Amino acid sequence: MSAQEPGDEVLVIGGGFTGLAAAHELALAGVACRVLESEPYVGGLAGSFEVEGTRLERFYHHWFSSDLEVRRLCAELGCSHLLQEHRTQTGVYYANSVYRLSSPWDVLRFAPLPLPDRVRLGWSAVRARQVKHWRDLEELTAREWLLALSGPQVYDRVWRPLLEAKFGQYASEVGATWMWTKLHLRGGSRSHSGHEVLYYLHGGSAALLDAWVSRLSELGVRICTNTPVRQVLTDGHGVCGVRSDRAVLPARRVLATTAPGLLAGLLAPAGAGPPPHPDMPAVRRRLSAVPYLANLCLVLENDRPLSDTYWLNVTDPSFPYVGVIEHTNLEASDAYAGRHLVYLSAYLPTSAELYRMDDDAVFHASLPHLSRMFPQFRRDWVRRYHVWRADHAQPVITPHYSDRIPAMETDLPGLYLASMAQVYPQDRGTNYAVRQGRHAGRLIADRMRTARRTAPDPLLPGAGYGTGPQFGPEEGMA
Repeated sequence: MSAQEPGDEVLVIGGGFTGLAAAHELALAGVACRVLESEPYVGGLAGSFEVEGTRLERFYHHWFSSDLEVRRLCAELGCSHLLQEHRTQTGVYYANSVYRLSSPWDVLRFAPLPLPDRVRLGWSAVRARQVKHWRDLEELTAREWLLALSGPQVYDRVWRPLLEAKFGQYASEVGATWMWTKLHLRGGSRSHSGHEVLYYLHGGSAALLDAWVSRLSELGVRICTNTPVRQVLTDGHGVCGVRSDRAVLPARRVLATTAPGLLAGLLAPAGAGPPPHPDMPAVRRRLSAVPYLANLCLVLENDRPLSDTYWLNVTDPSFPYVGVIEHTNLEASDAYAGRHLVYLSAYLPTSAELYRMDDDAVFHASLPHLSRMFPQFRRDWVRRYHVWRADHAQPVITPHYSDRIPAMETDLPGLYLASMAQVYPQDRGTNYAVRQGRHAGRLIADRMRTARRTAPDPLLPGAGYGTGPQFGPEEGMA
């Protein structure tokens, strides 16, 4: 690693996959880097907990065949041998019954729809994959596009309940590009027979993170857990550091990997200090423009399976969860000493009653719904349960989202943002987190090289803060 000037350290806020990928790229470029993570563990939404001696993600995870970035990372870290292919079953819960939807033949047997609409449902997935570019759909809502694809009956019985369960009050505002991404991605992860094929790392994301943290340490990256950032500091020249619970850390370059709205909050003036940069209010307004939903996951450790379905979409508005994901129908229960693991996933505002309940109340409120969905289910099947919450889990993608997407290089000199709100038109996921983080790390390293050529001392006022091109959605897809 080359010698660093005192002001050359880059501070990365967030130790999820995005932050670690950015730190990795910066370290490979010879840039000193420190990762500040508020939790006691790294990994973000892929952070793990222990089940019978094996670690499992707090929030469900799997990879598609198209997730090439994370597969390259596995190869780079020597973890490819842990990556396993699984053929999975998908279904939908409708009118108190479970229907399998894992293959084209399952779609043709979907009894809640008359035969012509079953054909329309199957054909809509084919037509969705024929759309070659997301810009062709950007002015449409998901409702408008799905009605045109499959007709009103399919929309009312399949698509509308799923959109409302996932997005609640925002359901009518969700853009067609978000839905296209889902149909396009899942359709591209099917075998020749039409069955879905997914990938999971034996040992979970924790196995990958262990290898990654070790590699980052070898490269000189400092990872500080239990270090929440309370404020990003600015002065007349741009970013000048961050304030954590422990100290004020000076830096002229800060990368935030949080939701944009969280970064806006970190830019709020607080107490004495240098006057904020004049562009800060405008930057805060732009960062606050993307709404997010929270996620709540109730994870059950059962002594027997609920079903043979991995992913069950729920179209019943009285059921509090949008999905029932039986993880051990992906990774066998033998890996968890025979425990059968089920995620119940809900997307909702942080003000929702379910989200604000304590863990015991969440569990007991969920039992009647589980018993209705699975009549054979009994309370004594559950050996343990866990409740995990993420305040900012799902950005709400609306029509013309490319006009609102935050730039990776903000108008505040030295401040960068890499978040799930910027992987558009793709949706959130560890694969795109890795891609986004690598892109951010390369961008910052390039800006630093340019700054050294134009102003060798990075601590000189205003040195190295040329505006440069902004990175919007097209560049973010690279």
